[in-house]
Amino acid sequence: MQWETVIGLEIHAQLSTQSKIFSGSATTFGAEPNTQASLVDLGMPGTLPVLNAEAVRMACKFGLAIDAEIAEKNVFARKNYFYPDLPKGYQTSQMDHPIVGKGHLDITLEDGSTRRIGITRAHLEEDAGKSLHEDFHGMSGIDLNRAGTPLLEIVSEPDIRSAKEAVAYVKAIHALVRYLGICDGNMAEGSLRCDCNVSVRPKGQAEFGTRAEIKNVNSFRFIEKAINHEVQRQIELIEDGGKVVQETRLYDPNKDETRSMRSKEEANDYRYFPCPDLLPVVIEQSFLDEVRASLPELPGQKRERFEREFGLSTYDASVLSASREMADYFEQVNATCGDAKLAANWVMGELSSLLNKEGLDIEQSPVTAEQLGGMILRIKDDTISGKIAKMVFEAMAAGEGSADEIIEKKGLKQVTDSGAIEAMLDEVLAANAELVEQYRASDEAKRGKMFGFFVGQAMKASKGKANPGQVNQLLKKKLEG
Repeated sequence: MQWETVIGLEIHAQLSTQSKIFSGSATTFGAEPNTQASLVDLGMPGTLPVLNAEAVRMACKFGLAIDAEIAEKNVFARKNYFYPDLPKGYQTSQMDHPIVGKGHLDITLEDGSTRRIGITRAHLEEDAGKSLHEDFHGMSGIDLNRAGTPLLEIVSEPDIRSAKEAVAYVKAIHALVRYLGICDGNMAEGSLRCDCNVSVRPKGQAEFGTRAEIKNVNSFRFIEKAINHEVQRQIELIEDGGKVVQETRLYDPNKDETRSMRSKEEANDYRYFPCPDLLPVVIEQSFLDEVRASLPELPGQKRERFEREFGLSTYDASVLSASREMADYFEQVNATCGDAKLAANWVMGELSSLLNKEGLDIEQSPVTAEQLGGMILRIKDDTISGKIAKMVFEAMAAGEGSADEIIEKKGLKQVTDSGAIEAMLDEVLAANAELVEQYRASDEAKRGKMFGFFVGQAMKASKGKANPGQVNQLLKKKLEG
């Protein structure tokens, strides 16, 4: 039997506000446990929440960016459940009246095709605290620093059909919230987490299968692995005569498997009701107009502009616009050197390779955009060859100065004097007189291979400094003359 995978994702993005959603407590990551939890966060009797207006602004930014309906009136609700790190005994969230309604996001897949994924809703809520299970001699500790941190929960439609599509969607959301400046997207610190709702059904069947929810997956790689494992588990279970039960599962990356956590709750299990301490939020058109005016150029818009303005391929434009920092770096390089294609090749090639090797983000690049652009200028004006440029790039990365300083200091300037190149070629041909005769007596196919040998010898003799174009041109003339 052929099976179809159906996936819906719930992404929790921690909003980059200075304070929590209902109190003035700080949201700084890594503070000493329980030093950023106020009486409001702890749910002490007599305390009242005050809504953080910046969290509302950020949610509206996101809604406008995905072309969603923004609710003129949205309501906070209490989601009631007991867990040790939930001090109030309920989570303040939104249920029937979320701030962001239906929208969509277009994703680009590995083959260059695009798919539109529907977004059901995005709502504001507060985070819970964190249970700590180490260093407590068999007991658990509770850190309430995260309690009350503002989250935007982004719920997709069940439109995703593979683990790779799921990763592409999460990457698109990750890029978008970073472009908007509403979330730092640091998955290692829990700033962006994903719950994966996964089910399978026979191909062609309209009805959805029973889904399992994999909670709190916090890396692109683990999202793909967790979904693939869960799909395989469900297919094998059904084909062996069993039934998938609706439940919450956890992904264990060490064992590369999902395991049951608890039976899946329904909305009525949480006894949602409107929060009596918070008035409905009414969003005026003037506020939305102000937020819309503050939107930056979004990833899709930037990709299209890179294709249109710079003549880049869809793939190159997609890679370069994947993060705001990468796009800004590329544009600075291009502004310096005036050659978008060369700039794209160097940013996606040597620079990205260096950053990956050193484990650095582009903001930490040891080679500035101005330095890289300056080096590309020296390639364009024939001061250095592409091969020498790699040596210059390595020296810049090692902190040895600008391209001009390195070229001067190391004597790397390209030889473009025709007379000097001809003299050097004469020496190379004289040293390989027999091969020259063989070349002249050979057919075109063999000549091509032998020509490469002569070029290599010439570049070796010049220590890579001879202009390759001139070497090729003059060598051809001498060999065939």
